[in-house]
Amino acid sequence: MTAHIKPQRGILDIALYQGGASKIAGVENSVKLSSNENPFGSPEGAKEAFSRAAHNMHRYPNTDHGALRGAIAEIYNLDADRIICGVGSDEIITFLCQCYAGVGDEVIYTEHGFSMYKISALAAGATPVCVPERERVVDVDAILAACTEQTKLVFIANPANPTGTMIGTSDVARLADGLPAHVLLVLDGAYAEYVEGFDGGAAFVEARDNVVMTRTFSKIYGLGGVRIGWGYGPAAIIDVLNRVRGPFNLSEPQLAAAEAAVRDTAWVEKCRLDNARLRAWMAEALMEHGVPSDTSCTNFILARFHSQSEAEACDDFLKSNGLIVRRVAGYGLPNCLRITVGDESSCRRVAHTIGQFLEKTR
Repeated sequence: MTAHIKPQRGILDIALYQGGASKIAGVENSVKLSSNENPFGSPEGAKEAFSRAAHNMHRYPNTDHGALRGAIAEIYNLDADRIICGVGSDEIITFLCQCYAGVGDEVIYTEHGFSMYKISALAAGATPVCVPERERVVDVDAILAACTEQTKLVFIANPANPTGTMIGTSDVARLADGLPAHVLLVLDGAYAEYVEGFDGGAAFVEARDNVVMTRTFSKIYGLGGVRIGWGYGPAAIIDVLNRVRGPFNLSEPQLAAAEAAVRDTAWVEKCRLDNARLRAWMAEALMEHGVPSDTSCTNFILARFHSQSEAEACDDFLKSNGLIVRRVAGYGLPNCLRITVGDESSCRRVAHTIGQFLEKTR
């Protein structure tokens, strides 16, 4: 009977998302450096706010997220009415595809781009179009050349995951200005807070009517387990997205924790500075072992090995020593390992272990 019941177009083409591994069979106290989590955790105020909110779990949460949107607007100097909150920035990406792409439409993402762009496009029935990058950096000319009458959305992460690279303001402006009038540009700023003085694309949203920015609390704010993100865009776009957003998509503990976290600007600054210091140290340490990486603007490093077999063997060696990093062959980078910038002990341990591996094999 079920043979006659079929899912919508594109659903069965979706490869299930694979999160970073968190355990190694037979190994206790492993160090997880596979999911770009903040090694310093979340702000104390966020933990306290989450605990207090638990006393009201029998109550429905606020549906308009007014307090959180107001806090985000205050801290980032934005218009609260143009902010939408979701279950991670993933949900905002889903809303965008659901509202602006469907059967017969195309959604552009780049060669090594975040896998949720393709997944959300397929889920909406649209056709995902993969555009080449140039040496692991978004290629604006390639994106513009790929646009057609069917293109409805263009997704780029800036800084990007899993490469860690980013393009400058002039390139983003050239992309936004060069897109056909019917195309919406989505700037994924999940790692924006790791770049000092960077607004994640907010200025482009303010100046244009064809740009939306997405952000998350999962990275520098250390709230990955709480699942909360937000988007900023033209009022008309946000109005459309809110029409498909579930009225109770975020719980009261989520909202409370995120509001407390976004107000703790001192915590964000400390995490950014510590990450920058440890990232630079680890990149240099790996380079001394003959493992290069592009300049990273995020909280991870994309380590490049001589071959896929060497990268995989190194990953196996790291696992045998209780260190979990991320293979990224699924992102078109088979000779690379993505390594989260952990605390100082973790960074030193992973660099030392990779050095041991290379001494034995090269």
